[in-house]
Amino acid sequence: METYGKILLIAMPTFVALVLLEKLYGWWKGNDTYRHMDMLSSLSSGITNVTKDVLGLSVSILTYKWLVDHVAIYQVEHTFWTYFIAFMALDFSGYWTHRLAHQINFFWNKHAIHHSSEEFNLACALRQSVSSFVNLFTVFLLPAAIFGVPPKVIAVVAPLHLFAQFWYHTRHIGKMGFLEYFLVTPSHHRVHHAINPEYLDKNHGQIFIFWDKMFGTFQEELPDVPPVYGITRPAKTWNPIKINFQHLWLLIKDAWYAQNWKDKLRIWFMPTGWRPADVAAKHPVEKIDDIYHFVKYEPATSAALKTWATVQMAAVFAFISYFFGNLAAIGSPGIFIYGAFIFLSVYAYSELMDCKREALLWEGLKNGFGLWLAWQTGGWFGIENLLPGLEWLVIAYLITSTFITAYFVISEIGKSRQLMHSKRQS
Repeated sequence: METYGKILLIAMPTFVALVLLEKLYGWWKGNDTYRHMDMLSSLSSGITNVTKDVLGLSVSILTYKWLVDHVAIYQVEHTFWTYFIAFMALDFSGYWTHRLAHQINFFWNKHAIHHSSEEFNLACALRQSVSSFVNLFTVFLLPAAIFGVPPKVIAVVAPLHLFAQFWYHTRHIGKMGFLEYFLVTPSHHRVHHAINPEYLDKNHGQIFIFWDKMFGTFQEELPDVPPVYGITRPAKTWNPIKINFQHLWLLIKDAWYAQNWKDKLRIWFMPTGWRPADVAAKHPVEKIDDIYHFVKYEPATSAALKTWATVQMAAVFAFISYFFGNLAAIGSPGIFIYGAFIFLSVYAYSELMDCKREALLWEGLKNGFGLWLAWQTGGWFGIENLLPGLEWLVIAYLITSTFITAYFVISEIGKSRQLMHSKRQS
């Protein structure tokens, strides 16, 4: 936990810097692939994901250590080959886990967040799940277990394997020659994120594309079919926590509404998007029919609100950086309470990004909770030891944040809704 937190202290600012560099490059080339609120939503999703991971909020039904203890038939020497086998096994496992997430209703919920952006850029790579609490697919690491690859090696290689999937989320790199034959490239992954009928559920590979070619899920990017990004049932929110559970909530409702008990049970394991016929007829959900002419989600917001949302996310980034650097000092249960504050913060400002009046309620809850934590910890989880006076900066932020959010809810969101109401009446 502490080691991963320290790794993230280096990885997080690196990823953010690369996102900003890509945005600047796109602006310079006249091909900016970012929308501001979409970018903030993606970065916020990354914050919630790494917070969940650091807190260890998931369990494995079948642990890798158990696999090694029971199925290893050979003990590979602790050399380059140990790490090579681990990397290949993780990629093989990643392919099948990824493929099943696209093909089975229940598993799609944890992966939908990654595809929810209607853009394709480095930021959307950070849209990762917080809704997966049980790991069911350790079994796909069987090849590594058979060779007796130690669990510690898997623990070291797994973050590297994950971080190596970041770079190819871009529209600024075309096809890459001979690399297209064996690596997942930006071209291959653009296909994967597209909702064009030609591209749906293709190219599930994470580092190597030859798994797709071996198992029949490969599709080349076609010159006359430009990829269109997103999900066919659009999220229509910037709130990453809501997006994480949208599909699960739909499945729960559909199972409840279904008249046939067989449908109530099988809906969870049917192909992604399947709904009982009677439920689909009575309770239709929005789905994109014409992928080339749908309107992307973009609530009308002022430059000032966008700036404030950016400040809010930057504040959370500062909070989480201190958190990851002081996990041992904060200890348990403090780390889980701190994690709750991070999640509440993201939820509050992303509700404001969605122009929801409830944003003020969530902001008030977050700041009230934060002030209580400041009182309970006599500052802010020991931040005053880092630099005397920082605890007062935290308290000042928590107080002023409520008033600034109230200003936007009253002056901008309130007036906007009044104007819409007047237009409807006229």
